[in-house]
Formats: sequence, structure tokens, C-alpha cells
Amino acid sequence: MKVYDLIIIGAGPAGLSAGIYAGRAMLDTVILEKGQDGGQILQTAEIDNYPGSGPEESGATLIDRMAAQVKKFGVEKIYDDVTAVSLDGDIKEIICQRETYRAKTVIIAGGASAKPIGCIGEDKFIGRGISHCATCDGPFFRNLEVFVIGGGDAALEEAMFLTKFAKKVTVVHRRRILRAAKSVQEKTFKNDKISFLYHTVVKEIKGEDLIESMILENVKDGSITEIKADPNDGTFGVFVFIGYDPSTQLYQGKLTLNEKGYIITDENMKTNLSGVYAAGDIREKSLRQVVTAAADGAIAAVQAGKYIEELESK
Repeated sequence: MKVYDLIIIGAGPAGLSAGIYAGRAMLDTVILEKGQDGGQILQTAEIDNYPGSGPEESGATLIDRMAAQVKKFGVEKIYDDVTAVSLDGDIKEIICQRETYRAKTVIIAGGASAKPIGCIGEDKFIGRGISHCATCDGPFFRNLEVFVIGGGDAALEEAMFLTKFAKKVTVVHRRRILRAAKSVQEKTFKNDKISFLYHTVVKEIKGEDLIESMILENVKDGSITEIKADPNDGTFGVFVFIGYDPSTQLYQGKLTLNEKGYIITDENMKTNLSGVYAAGDIREKSLRQVVTAAADGAIAAVQAGKYIEELESK
């Protein structure tokens, strides 16, 4: 059975970037993707913070160009769902629904998915008013009102960031006690543009092309409130920060994960297993952006190439 130099799991920005670098290095590489190229970034309607992005750049257009580069360098791409992995030894096995693939090295770039609110209308407005990334989408809500869903460090830190653009930021939290660090809470409380709605959950988000209103429920007394967009604005933003779920179920007990389930790597994307690397949102890191995912993928591919050279020189 064929043994590739490199198997890349996932065709998001990290996986595609790894594919570009591996292809240029003449590594015999295959990318395995269970769904559609791009991952979470496909939900982003506009991108203006990725270096070199065009005036009408979207997640889809950026991924299309990345995928075209991967194809240009002769990297094979197979759409199959990974069901099990065997990562020990010199030859790694990736077991998928249709076939088993073998390689000398593996880059895991399966990403992470943002936890949903779970309310009516959520799917309709993802990328059209609902965002999981203030850094990506905050500038699009300049002088508009925004709501931040969550009560942890990420929610409050992103709420503070959003005050640079929004005219008002309201943090919606299902409990009275916030989960964020006290130091983060104190900074937030001092910001005049930020207010809080406690004991509150989102039940429904409504509108035509853009968000026009939001139904909230008080979990203590069951009362219902409808928040409507300012008539002069026509819409508002909803930023959701209630956590992420890394796609690491297959690697539990095989790779070293942190307490939240992210793969731990060093600065060269190396995991605790030789010849196995992780890149992008699936690994433990401080910033999850397309630019850092692409950088991770490039580093991982270069390191995989060096590892193969060392194997072949033995």
C-alpha cells in the first residue's frame, strides 16, 4: 500500500497553507477533508485583516485561491472522513470511512468549532450579523450597537475590543457571576460603553437580510424581552463567545492535550509524537486567526520535511 511523505488532516487555512509549502518542497502529500475546504472562515463575509486581501475579499474567495495554489503544486486532495488514527512508529495510519492512508508524517489541522447559542434563527445570520471573532468583524459594526454573548475572559476581552468600533456594547450572560478573571472584570466595569444583562439567554434572532431584533429570556423569572435595532441603524451585531470545541476526540489518549482539549505543541508545531504536528485552531495558542493558522501550517510542513530528511539519512 502506498506510503505518502505527508498526510494533512483538514483543508482549512492551516491545512491548505501546509499543503502549499509541502507541495513546493516536493513532498508526496495528500490532504484529507471530510467536508468543504475552508472550515470556519467560510462563514466570514468580508476579510480585511489578512495581509494582501483584496477590497472584496471573503472567506470563500481567500480559500478558493489557497486551494488553487495547493492544486498548482500537485498536492492530492481526498474527501473522506477520518474515523481512527495510529500515530506511533515510523509509518502513521489514518483510517477513514472509505480507505486507510499511510504516511511518514502527519499534520493535524482539523480546527475547532465555535459553540453555538442554540437559538432560533442563529444559522440564518452566521456571517450576516452573528460573529465569533471581534478582531475579524468588529470594524464592520462601527457606530452600531453590539451584543456579546458569554461571561468568560474571551467574552469580556472581546467586548472591550469592540468598544473601539461600536457605539454601545451589551454583555449578555446567563448567570449573575461572570467567569472571567477579576482583573478582566474590573477593566470591563470601568468602561462606560459596556453594560450587562445578567440571568439572560438568547431565544431567537429575527430579521430579513440583517438582524433586526432579538428575543431574550430572563432565566430567573421567565420574562421575555425583545431588543429591536435602532431605526436609524437598521441592524445590530451579535458576537458569541461561549467557547470552542477543538476537533480532538480522535487524539485523546494519543497526543498531549490541554485541559480544554487543544493539542499542545512547541513553537515548531511538534506534538509529543515524532513526525506528528498540529497547526491552526486545533492547537493550544493565544490567537486564532487565519493569518496565524496559515503561519502554523507553513511551519509544520517545513518541520515535516526536515523530519523526513532525518529519517532517510539514518
